[in-house]
Amino acid sequence: MRLFLLVLLAAVAVFAQAAEPVIAVIVPADRQAASLDLDDVSLIYKRKKLLWPDGRRIEPVNLPADHPLRRRFTESVLRLTPEAMEGYWNEQYFHGVRPPHVLASEAAVLRFVAATGNAMGYLAYCAMDERVRAVVLVDAEGRLLPPDTPVDCSR
Repeated sequence: MRLFLLVLLAAVAVFAQAAEPVIAVIVPADRQAASLDLDDVSLIYKRKKLLWPDGRRIEPVNLPADHPLRRRFTESVLRLTPEAMEGYWNEQYFHGVRPPHVLASEAAVLRFVAATGNAMGYLAYCAMDERVRAVVLVDAEGRLLPPDTPVDCSR
């Protein structure tokens, strides 16, 4: 019976991980962004890297603080807990640095990034459309994937 329970728990854990969406860090489809990695995205979201190679100011946007994808993004990409990130922004505020704007939903992030030539956002990979492209993909375990990795959106 114990063996059965252990196997069942392992299967549930694997299923729960598989249910976690791949996070796509997105830019407008026509944005010519140099290849980016998790460190670049982290610097952009911490407002330490401010400009695209063409000199335009990068406009990163966040999901609401209580959104599960934001928690995963913060932990996987920024390598901080949301609580630590709040402390970071409280400190940055005194240096005149403001956090990225917060948009209400993944649909709002998609619309904003698609319409703003210098924007960057993140959402579940399967929520993307042809108006944007992924520059970084992060799997359920927080690992960087190549942007052209095939992702199954049929679930």
